[in-house]
Amino acid sequence: MKLVISVKNGQTFQTELSEDKSVLLTNKKISDVIDGEVLGIPGYKLKITGGSDSSGFPMRPEVEGTKKYKLLLSKGPGYKPKRRGERKRKTVRGNTVDQSIIQVNTKAIEEGPTPLSEIFPKKEEKKE
Repeated sequence: MKLVISVKNGQTFQTELSEDKSVLLTNKKISDVIDGEVLGIPGYKLKITGGSDSSGFPMRPEVEGTKKYKLLLSKGPGYKPKRRGERKRKTVRGNTVDQSIIQVNTKAIEEGPTPLSEIFPKKEEKKE
């Protein structure tokens, strides 16, 4: 499972969670707050804002459960209308994290003593 963390200054950080840490996120819902200590980020509190499954279907906060649903959407996660008043039936995922979710989007609501840029350093590109 991939964890994406966004910070107040607009930066985002991605990390791959191990199997034992990703189990800690199962059955959590969108807008739940997670202590960063259990994920290896001491001092941080993370709020779940969304995610997507292995097929690319986004999670919607108003849809309960973990299943896929076909909804008539006019805005929001999963659909961006091209014209005013346009609606379309799209497949979306419920608001609960389970094993089929491969990416969880979070936002840091409380920051710790060390910045995330030191915890998750950028990967250097190899030049040949």
